[in-house]
Amino acid sequence: MQISLNKKLLIPIIAFLILLALSFIAYINTPPKIIDLNTYQNFLKNDLFTRAQIKDFEVILYTNEDSYSIIKDGINIEELLTKVPVEVKQNSNYTSIIFAFLLFAFTIMIALIFGKRTRLRAKEKEQMQQKQEPSAELEHLQFSRKIEPSKSDVTFDNVAGIDDVKEELMEIVDFLKNPKKYMDFGISLPRGVLLIGPPGVGKTMIAKAVAGEADVPFFYHSGASFVQIYVGMGAKRVRELFENAKRYAPAIIFIDEIDAVGKARGGGRNDERESTLNQLLTEMDGFEDSSNVIVIAATNKMEMLDEALLRAGRFDRRVFVSLPDIKERQEIIDVYLLGKTHEVDSKEIAKMSVGFSGAALSTLVNEAALNALKRDSKIVEMQDFNDVKDKVLLGKRKILSYSEDEKRIQATYQAAKALSAYWYEVDFDKVTMINGFIKDVEKEIESKTQMLSKLKVYLSGFVASELFYHETYSNAAVDLKKAKMIADEMVQHYGMGDGILPSAVDSANLIDEAIEDVEQFLARTKDAVLKLESLLLENESVSRQELQKVVGEFL
Repeated sequence: MQISLNKKLLIPIIAFLILLALSFIAYINTPPKIIDLNTYQNFLKNDLFTRAQIKDFEVILYTNEDSYSIIKDGINIEELLTKVPVEVKQNSNYTSIIFAFLLFAFTIMIALIFGKRTRLRAKEKEQMQQKQEPSAELEHLQFSRKIEPSKSDVTFDNVAGIDDVKEELMEIVDFLKNPKKYMDFGISLPRGVLLIGPPGVGKTMIAKAVAGEADVPFFYHSGASFVQIYVGMGAKRVRELFENAKRYAPAIIFIDEIDAVGKARGGGRNDERESTLNQLLTEMDGFEDSSNVIVIAATNKMEMLDEALLRAGRFDRRVFVSLPDIKERQEIIDVYLLGKTHEVDSKEIAKMSVGFSGAALSTLVNEAALNALKRDSKIVEMQDFNDVKDKVLLGKRKILSYSEDEKRIQATYQAAKALSAYWYEVDFDKVTMINGFIKDVEKEIESKTQMLSKLKVYLSGFVASELFYHETYSNAAVDLKKAKMIADEMVQHYGMGDGILPSAVDSANLIDEAIEDVEQFLARTKDAVLKLESLLLENESVSRQELQKVVGEFL
């Protein structure tokens, strides 16, 4: 009974002793207040800490009034050492004995108390790490891609079929090679060159060739690479790109598909794209004449570009890269046939590939070589080109191609347009089988006569089809749309109809009168049209000088 009583008394006595021990531990180990990183930095900056202790995974910081705790991994220990004395403190033997007794007597109770405390601190540490991770990720995204130039090993000798473009760009090459010659003469070349043309004509290759010819660093970027998901990142990348280019000057910056970042600002608002475009405009305005950095950009959607990007002082020079004619296609094919054993006439391949771009011709030659390999032949023959032509034409993107009848219809159409353009004094460089050749020259003031002349040129192909073939064809669709647009502008915006107030009837009257004039003109010049038609069928292009010679012969 005594033993039983002692046992009953023992439990509350032990509990009382434990309570005293815990009270003593609590007294000598008052828990410090946990502070965040911002509070810690403010205290450290204002020299409020008097000393510090490092305990396991935390640092205890003391001020004159209180003590604080922060995770050791969350601060810079070396910086703390320069401010206050720091000591590494281990748990005392006395405390260890008390804890050993408590663990022996009430293992479960101690496990719960300290287990909970450990979980809380681990959770706090995890939360702090999660708060820090987004900024670290953003920093990684900001600096993960360094902007470095490359050296281009491409020259104009490697790019065939662009003789007209070469002439335009040789000045740029010479300026980059000999800037002093131009500066001494007070000449400043365009800060920006815009290459305009359909996909696959070699705009990127041309830019590389300029850099290779001039032997200067080449910075390549696509317009899409500037448009970031983080606001302000696109503008930052533009700024860094131009800063690096100036550091490596003389240099070339090439922005491919600039319409991705340079779209006209307006209805579909995108703050990030607009800020990136604004930064690009600012950088181009900030170019000094002596910076020796030239920006070359490429697009196949010039009509989508913002007007501010096209104004004087930015992209002053515009170079139109058209689809190659028969002579240019032959040159391109000769380049792609180098290194291949073949028995083909490149001129025959050029004749059968009307409307092919340089990239399409590369595909055609490669497919023909693959076809020869499938036949177990080591020689590429004309049969291979005939076998794969339809495969290239009817692949993912159908490339324009004409039958013999279609070639003649198109040649007549373009010949009539060319003769009308010359006669009505509408500016152009050369006429080709497939491309629109009229220059869209911007004028502040344009007369009714000048607009009527353009209207007649756009209608002349349509009129020629009826005159020579007694038929109308779908190839007139684009020109008819432009003609209607000009007539509507004349009536609705410029008061050039029968009256000042616009009327749909006035637009129709202008078109009817223009058609009547063109019919009379082409009826008188049939022989000249037929001569131009034959030249186009043979060469697929006619220069202004050749056209002038034809006019002098027949008119």
